[in-house]
Amino acid sequence: MSHGNSNGHDNTRQLLVNGVADAVGFVGGALLGFWLGQLLGLDIFAPGYGTGSLVGIALVGLGGGLGLHGARRWQNSRRSQPSKD
Repeated sequence: MSHGNSNGHDNTRQLLVNGVADAVGFVGGALLGFWLGQLLGLDIFAPGYGTGSLVGIALVGLGGGLGLHGARRWQNSRRSQPSKD
């Protein structure tokens, strides 16, 4: 039996690719922010919420946001290129 159109499958695949790309971008950016904080001597796991901890936490959040933004820009650039399928 032929379905003729696999648009539903293509849409599901695209959603999965977008979700994985977002997750990788966010986690990768957050890890970069964390390690940058570590290099600067900022421990996000230090007891209490001192200035160093808060700045380190902000770097993790900023890194995650920038990573997500970068992943979405990458996705948009791939959408604007002609498909090789």
